[in-house]
Amino acid sequence: MKLEYIVGIVLVLFAAQFLYAHFVIDPYSEFSGADGAAEDVIAEINPDYEPWFGGIGFEPPGGETESLLFALQAAIGSLIIGYTFGYYRGKNKVN
Repeated sequence: MKLEYIVGIVLVLFAAQFLYAHFVIDPYSEFSGADGAAEDVIAEINPDYEPWFGGIGFEPPGGETESLLFALQAAIGSLIIGYTFGYYRGKNKVN
C-alpha cells in the first residue's frame, strides 16, 4: 500500500511540473530535440535526401507531448532494466 502512495505522489508531481511549465512559464514554447537537428544536418549535406521510412503516421499535438512520451518510454525501459537486475541480484542472494 505504501508503494501505491509513493507512485501516486510521483505521478502527481510530474504532472504538476509538466502543467506548470506548459501553462505558466511559456505556453507558446517550442521544444526541439535531436531529430530536428539531425534533419537540418542531413539537409545541409544532401538536400535531395528522401527518408526510406516515414514513421507510423502519429503526430503528437505539440513538442511537449512528444517530450512526455519520450520520457515515459525511458521510464518504462528503466523500470524493466532495474527490475531485471534486482530480480537476478535477489535470486543470487537467496542461493
